[in-house]
This record gives sequence, C-alpha cells and structure tokens, in this order.
Amino acid sequence: MSLLELITRADERSLAASGLACLERCLPPSDDGTAPEPLRPLWASCGTGQDWGTRLKAAEEALGSAAPGAERVRAMIGTAPREFTEGPLRTWADACSLLALEVHRAFDPPTPDAGELPARCRSGETAGAGPLLLGELLRQTAILELLAETTGPAGGGAGLRRALDVSTEGQRVLRAVMSRRARGRSGSL
Repeated sequence: MSLLELITRADERSLAASGLACLERCLPPSDDGTAPEPLRPLWASCGTGQDWGTRLKAAEEALGSAAPGAERVRAMIGTAPREFTEGPLRTWADACSLLALEVHRAFDPPTPDAGELPARCRSGETAGAGPLLLGELLRQTAILELLAETTGPAGGGAGLRRALDVSTEGQRVLRAVMSRRARGRSGSL
C-alpha cells in the first residue's frame, strides 16, 4: 500500500502521531549539539486527543526559541488543527509527510527531477530517490502501519511508543547527516 493510501485510511491517533513524527525528524540539532525536544509533550495527546490544542500552543511557544532551521516545523505546528478530528488532522499529516520527505531529499545527492520525487514516492514511484528520501518514506510507512495494527486501549500506548522509537531513530540518522555536512562546510572555509 502506498504512503498516500495509508494516510487516507488512518484514524485521528495515527494521523496526529505520524504528522508529529515527521516534524520531529525535521528539527535540526541545537547549536550546542543537544537534541531539542519542543514537540515531545505532544506525544501524550496523540492517543486520545486530550489537551491536544493546549500542547500545540506550548509547542509553538517552545519552537519560538528552537534552533535556527526550525522555521518550517514552526509553521507546520502553527497550521496544525486545534481540534482532534480526522479531516483536519489528515490534511495536516499529509503536509507534514511531504515536508519531511522534502527535507530528507535535500540531503540526498542532486537529481534532475528532485522537486517531483517526494510527491512521486508517496504514490509508490521511487525511481531516482536517494537513500535518505527512501529511508524517510519507509519510516513514514512503517509508523502508519504500526499504528494501524495497534489500535484500541490495549495497543494504543504501545503502538505510540514503538512509533516514537522508529521516529527517534530516523531523527538520529538525519541529524548525523546534517552534522557531517556542517563539518564539511566549516572545514572547507
């Protein structure tokens, strides 16, 4: 099943968690090398939507002092629906998915049709995609599949924890690439 199909079939919990996971993976490391966690409190609201709007507001404020490079994430949190309902969350999660794919594609080797790749990949057409873009596509797919398998009160919390683990590993991968690239630029000056 393509990523777009998974987003179309996802429930509120899966949409909120997948959108949030995508944004967390796009956050750059702070200048001192520590990992900022301004979005982490939102995970507690993904299960039931309780305090979602309040936690979104807190995340927006926290992102106001986040590392440079977080502007697109800040903008996406600003557009997040304050109500925990399927339709608006689907639109938001879809936009978060595309943003995360675009961010990862930017760190892959350049290709002639790079601008079209993220959208094509979401439909299942991955020809020409680099390793970071493909890895992000696989992570997004895995998170949505995992959350679809773990619904209800018994599996909900465990599914969210596993989704967070997958997302955190993806965050480490991209931050390592960002760090190497920054060191390469500073070494060539």
